[in-house]
Amino acid sequence: MNPALSVEKISYALVDGYWRVKVIDEIDSTQRELAAAPDLKSGDVLAAEFQSAGRGRIDRKFEAERSVSLLFSFYYEPRRDRNEWGAIALLAGLSVAKVLGEGFTTKWPNDVIHATGKVSGTLCEFHRDGVIVGIGINTAMTVDQLPVPTATSVAIATGVTLDRNELLPLVLQEFARNIESWESGASFIEEYAAWSSTIGSHVRAELPGGKTMEGTARSITPRGELLLDSGEVLSVGDITHLK
Repeated sequence: MNPALSVEKISYALVDGYWRVKVIDEIDSTQRELAAAPDLKSGDVLAAEFQSAGRGRIDRKFEAERSVSLLFSFYYEPRRDRNEWGAIALLAGLSVAKVLGEGFTTKWPNDVIHATGKVSGTLCEFHRDGVIVGIGINTAMTVDQLPVPTATSVAIATGVTLDRNELLPLVLQEFARNIESWESGASFIEEYAAWSSTIGSHVRAELPGGKTMEGTARSITPRGELLLDSGEVLSVGDITHLK
């Protein structure tokens, strides 16, 4: 049994009061709905049981059956220069991985994966004076509900079905801790590398325009770019881990 999303339960767990959560049963896209809100404020969160037009990175369609994933977007206004905001997507993915715990790692730039496949993705879009961060976590999907063969869910990976009313506050609070540290000037590179399955791996990068390159991922920059051993610096691209 996967309990329905509850504003009361989620808000009760958000002890600091910064985040303001709204739940909608069905919507085209939480990302799109927040972007259209005329009175949008930093800390606004929108979660949905079902999205009919969910999107992933590079405008890929994101599909999930009702109530088997945690689907939400939030708006945040960072207190750092806009040219540094590329780090936010990595901080969001890092937050999800840390909450899910042992066995889950980040895949640059912002996916969270397990040995059984991809469990979470993040979409960040600059909007007004901040960023809208959209996150989808496959929580209770069964094998026959997975959108693609390379996906997995927390339930498949661990045998545990998480209560999304507990998971959402944990992710928001972890993101708040990570973003506060980042805004204070602390480096997140070492911690990101510790949770990353990309750093140290031989990878193939597919870049916009069809160009590809291979190399060993050495580190990331403070802006969240990926550094290869060839000296290349990638700000965008699809990464495949090569064996």
